[in-house]
Amino acid sequence: MSESVREKERVEGSQERPSEEMELVKTGIKGLDSIIGGLIRGRTYLVAGETGTGKTLFALNFLVYGALNNEPGIYLLVDEDYEDFIRGARAFGWDLEYLIDQNKLSILTLLPDFVERMRNKSLDSIVKSIVYNLASEARRINAVRLVIDPVAPLVLSENELGKMREYIRSLIINLEKQIGTTNIVTSEIPTGSNKLSRYDIEEFLAAGVFVLRLERLGNKYVRTILIRKMRWRPVHPELYTFSIASGRGIILGKKL
Repeated sequence: MSESVREKERVEGSQERPSEEMELVKTGIKGLDSIIGGLIRGRTYLVAGETGTGKTLFALNFLVYGALNNEPGIYLLVDEDYEDFIRGARAFGWDLEYLIDQNKLSILTLLPDFVERMRNKSLDSIVKSIVYNLASEARRINAVRLVIDPVAPLVLSENELGKMREYIRSLIINLEKQIGTTNIVTSEIPTGSNKLSRYDIEEFLAAGVFVLRLERLGNKYVRTILIRKMRWRPVHPELYTFSIASGRGIILGKKL
């Protein structure tokens, strides 16, 4: 065998090894894990979609499954009331308070004065404050999963696009380096847009991207999920239907 052939095989083999050696985390979403294998432990994944497409249920599905399988998780609510969130989950069939009492799940919210305290702070200070508190809570319950819903902060305005992108970049990098949880962040796509995220940066930083949509097929609408990106995984971009079942979460359907 020639040296050039050996070198080619060595390089190709090294390109394959990352997906084989990296530990994978199951999402718990019925039908999805058999397709993607799982999420790479310690990395960040984006769930994007227009309002009402199921982003929160996708993210909560991921945490509930982990909590029930001895992988505690944290849910950071950015723009929803804690009590409303707990009531909504209970009505859906998920008793989050039981998981919280067992230290398998923690639901955090930004304190009412957080926005004002951070209003004139530097981006670095904002990120450090959020990561510090998340890291403290992760140590308390030994969390290995984390959701931020949505990833955009309340302390920056929509016209501060450059700052918003830098905030998201810094936040994701620090989450992975300082906490080490497997993360899902959500981002709302403007209605009618073909964008993959709100600020056109989340998809580049994420190890994987799932885009949820409502698609019109004939005279009815169906929920769809596009597996848009899966870094280091042998997964092709594909579009699937999905349904939502109370107490079970998201269930993948047929490929379109």
